[in-house]
Amino acid sequence: MNRSLASSRGPCPIPSGAAIRGTVKVPPSKSLTQRFLNLALLARQPVVLEDPLRSEDTELLATALSRTGYEVTLREDSVEIGPGPIPASGELFCGNNGTMLRFLTASLTTIPGVWQLDGSDRLRKRPLGPLVEALRQLGAQIEYLEEKGFAPLRIQGGSLEGGRTEIDAGLSSQFASAILMAATAARQAVELRVRFLTSAPYFDLTLDTLGHFQARVESLGAETWKILPGRLQGGRWTMEGDFSAAAYPAAAAALTAGRVRIEGVSPQSKQGDRRFLEVLARMGARVEWIAGILQVTGSSRLQSVNVDFSDMPDQVPTLAALAPFAVGTTTIDNVPHLRLKESDRLAAMATELRRLGAELDELPAGLKVTGSWAAGPVPSNEVQVETYGDHRIAMSLAVCGLRRPGVAVMEPAVVAKSYPEFWRDLDGLIEG
Repeated sequence: MNRSLASSRGPCPIPSGAAIRGTVKVPPSKSLTQRFLNLALLARQPVVLEDPLRSEDTELLATALSRTGYEVTLREDSVEIGPGPIPASGELFCGNNGTMLRFLTASLTTIPGVWQLDGSDRLRKRPLGPLVEALRQLGAQIEYLEEKGFAPLRIQGGSLEGGRTEIDAGLSSQFASAILMAATAARQAVELRVRFLTSAPYFDLTLDTLGHFQARVESLGAETWKILPGRLQGGRWTMEGDFSAAAYPAAAAALTAGRVRIEGVSPQSKQGDRRFLEVLARMGARVEWIAGILQVTGSSRLQSVNVDFSDMPDQVPTLAALAPFAVGTTTIDNVPHLRLKESDRLAAMATELRRLGAELDELPAGLKVTGSWAAGPVPSNEVQVETYGDHRIAMSLAVCGLRRPGVAVMEPAVVAKSYPEFWRDLDGLIEG
């Protein structure tokens, strides 16, 4: 692969026909890094994160911490956070980081001052209404500066009193996670009822992360939690590898009948995207842990699957990229919230796969993809696929291009959001 092209803004051609082989160490977990940084903001205690994800999203959140009174030192292999004087006000920019926007909408209600929260044009289209209304039930003072239900926001810090609230988490589990974390710094106890929880493993990951900070959270049953306010404990933690990132080399090995060893991920991980390995196994790949290292071996004949991906929506584009090569018809369902990510990921994958010659139906809440390339001819005309500014669309279409000749990925630099070394790692596996 042409590295200079992959690192530029121009189209990145994907070599096809070779089996993926080799060893790769995936980046640290984006989900964990952002949860730990947000809890460091709430704890106002010294925190050191070893081996955090170094990416655009991490830098945006670290900058926000520095503008709310923290001393933040980003090193090559760590981020050190120490509390300092809190300014009276500040403007915080989230870029295209939706997780950051949801988390800070809640967390800033606990920090004295007046805060303005904004993001990119795409981020301004991602809904906040259910989260804001649930926070207002707890006393939070949040004002929409333009369109109701969306950023930008003005937040009166120190306004989160406590009490009872209910959140509809059907659009995003991040709504529930945001309140769960912010409630640890409310003036009084918070009783949180969560309805229609989607992407439940991410909520469970938040609960687990709160345990590291010794937060006091009790399950009351019936989808209800009680959070007792109290000082969170600082400390030093090491971030584990990202299963969301590991999905791409794993899928590449499965698709090309190759073999890849993936370092950095844990067989005991609580990350929800670990379940994508089960999907690959159902499709015919061999997935095994050898001396604590994940190894995925591909099959010369992938099988289609029918899956409810509501708990791991980030992997819908990855599976969609494999589906045209799988015998039968693959159905991906129950992911309507995927239309509200960095892009409308259902529409984006449907559009680009059709441009590549795949046969599929775009459903209101999913995709149905025919495995027409499993035995039949694979198109080879040159196509420059769009990424819609979305890192996961770019990486998934790159995987598809390993078997579908003629693919060039536009805007390859968008992968910096979560996997800055993706092109380097893919280079190494192709050459391996």
